[in-house]
Amino acid sequence: MLVSFSPLFDASGSLTLASPMPLHSHLLLLLLALSTSVVAGSVSSSPSACAGGGGGGGDAAIVAAAFRGVRNFQLPPCGAVRELRLPSRNLTGAVAWAALANLSGLAVLDLSGNALQGAIPGGFWRAPSLRHVDVSGNQLGGALRVVEASPRLESLNVSGNRFTGVAGAEALAGLRVLDVSANRIRAVPQGLRRLARVSRLDLSRNAMQGRFPGDLPPLAGLRFLNVSYNNFSGVVDGGAVKKFGHSAFVHSGNTSLVFSENSTARRPPPPPSPPPSHPHRSGGKNDTATPARRTRTRSRRKHLSVVTVAVVCGVVSVAMLLCLVGCVACGVLRCRKNRGKEAEEEKRKAHWGGKDEEEVVAVAAAAAKGGSAAPVVLFERPLMELTLADLAEATSGFGRESQLAERGGRSGAAYRAVLPGDMHVVVRVVDGAMAGVGEDEDPATAATAFRDLARLRHPNILPLLGYCIAGKEKLLLYEYMEKGDLHRWLHELPAGRPDMEDDTGGDIWEVAEDKRSISDWPTRHRIALGIARGLAFLHQGWAGSGRPVVHGHLVPTNILLGEDLEPRISDFGHPSDTTPEGDVYSFGALVLELITGQAGWDEASVSWARGIIRDQKGLDIVDPRVRDEAGGGPETSTVEREMVECLRVGYLCTAQSPEKRPTMQQVVGVLKDIRVAPASSSST
Repeated sequence: MLVSFSPLFDASGSLTLASPMPLHSHLLLLLLALSTSVVAGSVSSSPSACAGGGGGGGDAAIVAAAFRGVRNFQLPPCGAVRELRLPSRNLTGAVAWAALANLSGLAVLDLSGNALQGAIPGGFWRAPSLRHVDVSGNQLGGALRVVEASPRLESLNVSGNRFTGVAGAEALAGLRVLDVSANRIRAVPQGLRRLARVSRLDLSRNAMQGRFPGDLPPLAGLRFLNVSYNNFSGVVDGGAVKKFGHSAFVHSGNTSLVFSENSTARRPPPPPSPPPSHPHRSGGKNDTATPARRTRTRSRRKHLSVVTVAVVCGVVSVAMLLCLVGCVACGVLRCRKNRGKEAEEEKRKAHWGGKDEEEVVAVAAAAAKGGSAAPVVLFERPLMELTLADLAEATSGFGRESQLAERGGRSGAAYRAVLPGDMHVVVRVVDGAMAGVGEDEDPATAATAFRDLARLRHPNILPLLGYCIAGKEKLLLYEYMEKGDLHRWLHELPAGRPDMEDDTGGDIWEVAEDKRSISDWPTRHRIALGIARGLAFLHQGWAGSGRPVVHGHLVPTNILLGEDLEPRISDFGHPSDTTPEGDVYSFGALVLELITGQAGWDEASVSWARGIIRDQKGLDIVDPRVRDEAGGGPETSTVEREMVECLRVGYLCTAQSPEKRPTMQQVVGVLKDIRVAPASSSST
């Protein structure tokens, strides 16, 4: 029986009314849901009902838990789930794959054409009945790992995602169709050649390296193959080209990929045959000409044609030569006319790194007018004498190659620079008001404000190292944080790790050198506690003024991680209409994101999470990666209790009434009580 995922039903199968409305409106909604039951998305299930105590109710609860972090997903009614088909439903967020693995009867899973994120953990493939999986056209990433054997799986399509590798492919012994095209897989999956049953294989558009055909399944068993747009080496014979077509090998290899002599894959098409010459059909003597006369006629015509071509070529050559001489003369005159202006422009560009006008930011232009000698003030190194010209040199003239990608900051462009003494800094252009200083403030007032801002020092605050004022342009110098921001570690690196030990070459997924992770619960808790401490410090106010520093934009991209993964709050000091209570709400939403691992929190998603926490089901929305790290150990129950308690902190901080929210100092105390921090941890 096909049943729809209707929003009128909750996980227990009962009819729920989300908000009060007239009775006739409820009836209309119910009729509409029943009439469109096959449109919104479907599961194939048995007719067992939750009330009967059958397994169907359990399946519905599992599906609900697996998709709690997914937007635009509608809960199903009860039934034992056999097929889960939700293609092109505008689903966003991350699926709890480990929960889906508990669907013992799930045979078909189709989530293609959505915007799902995150990684697929290796434990997902333990689902015993899984036969067909299609997650193509999403934003899934990391390494696709198969930890447990899945001999029943026949078809797997993960094309059009961001996967960086495939590990454990040999465990998919029953696979017949495999499509990993249009990903970021840089090496042929190990064990691929052992998949003897595969008949359809698509590895295209990956820049994949490997040996052809040695690293692939036996070609004799393949009916379809596409290895185009990769970097294979080896030998392609004519039989393979004939069987799979030329399109299967377009840009398929590097210089060491050889096409054998009997292959036409690299041969250019033969030139078109000249049109046949027809005898004259005008009648007369030519019709009865002897072979000798016809031969002499053709010879004379051929001679005349050669002479004609030679004359035409000579005329054209002379004309082209005259045009060339004219162009050179015009160019020389133009160069002489503009030599003075060009010399001045080249001198300016050489000083600022040779950038085009549009690539030089306003601060560089201002410095070119006489501000290059503006001093750089470094608070911790007062004897180091630097100027704006030194910053320009360290940032390649404030060029694009030194500019950092914008990650949610509220000021101007930021550039990475290495100063004398191997001092790695970020040079940020102040755009708008900062630290109470307007754009038109005089340099003395701005310098005083920046010095006050630099006095805000705390282990969980990104410190201001220095500044430079050149006329109306103002630059701030901060410490460069190599590890990046919290959003990157939560949502861009696979499973929260910077290095997944993949054989996939250099990519955004494998940029760090260590194997530390934020997938373990102690690290997540320490990050939450560190952010709380830093924010509580800001709310204590400027030194001696008692006026709180309100952040106003506390999001994961503004939380930077140090070498020890200790968090540091950045992008503070901007004017904001937000109150300290508004910061508390933002912190609560950030805690929910940190513990659930789901991105993109707004008021609707916060309300959804609060409802689950209020119903004491918070453990269902904990990031599966964290639960997997903690699973099976002797302290599992303790860790799960701590996770739920931290979710309660997020619940308290996101209360609708600002006066009901705790202060950040109170939040620090609660988080410290939930889990005892090591003695070396920082404190407020």
